[in-house]
Amino acid sequence: MMHALNLKVSADYEAMSDAVAELVIKTIQESPEGLYCFAGGDTPVGTLRRLVSAHKAGEIDLQKAYFVELDEWVGLDGSDDGSCLNYLETELFGPAKIDRSHYHYFDAKSADLQAECDAADKFIEEHGGLELILLGVGVNGHLGFNEPGVSFENYAHVIDLDSTTQNVGQKYFTKEVDRTKGITLGVKHILNAKTAVLVANGEKKREAIAHLLEEKVTNEWPVTVLRNHTNANVFIDKEALI
Repeated sequence: MMHALNLKVSADYEAMSDAVAELVIKTIQESPEGLYCFAGGDTPVGTLRRLVSAHKAGEIDLQKAYFVELDEWVGLDGSDDGSCLNYLETELFGPAKIDRSHYHYFDAKSADLQAECDAADKFIEEHGGLELILLGVGVNGHLGFNEPGVSFENYAHVIDLDSTTQNVGQKYFTKEVDRTKGITLGVKHILNAKTAVLVANGEKKREAIAHLLEEKVTNEWPVTVLRNHTNANVFIDKEALI
């Protein structure tokens, strides 16, 4: 069933990040021990930095909350610059001094990646599901590493990464790394989260946002599945609008 999106268009990246952080802070205040999932990448970083500032100012206590990693490049871990875990530890877990027992991440170097998927699913289930998931969107419309053509029925899974994702992903690395596979929470996790938040800025995200606003849900543009979410909040800047 299709639902309305809560859409907010901001003048620029900073204003957009302010608006996203305001919603996330309010949610954490209401559910301080809830389970949260924050995407890595360039777009959410402004929001994460605002959350850390709010934590340090005593507005929220991030140390009470629980976190689960959205996705990871298969073959990388927190010791690798450019990995999703390294990003989260640098921007969130480290600065807010969040205890290791409060966040779950994929060991994407594991010989048993299915066990890693199962462990993530179990962690989410044990914590009563996701209170809020904060997502970026790929230029190809992916959410996490849920690439074009993905099943909307998946929970955590391993996936072959789209050539677009592999090419764009090189910006996170100073050296050449294998970017052919990812491990990610599934679309089912996104749809089951109490609140879904999408953040997108810049001209390069225009096509993905245009598909989302078209009101046609298709797995060729995974971002459009947010139309099926009961509480989807979309924050973009003016540049992301065609």
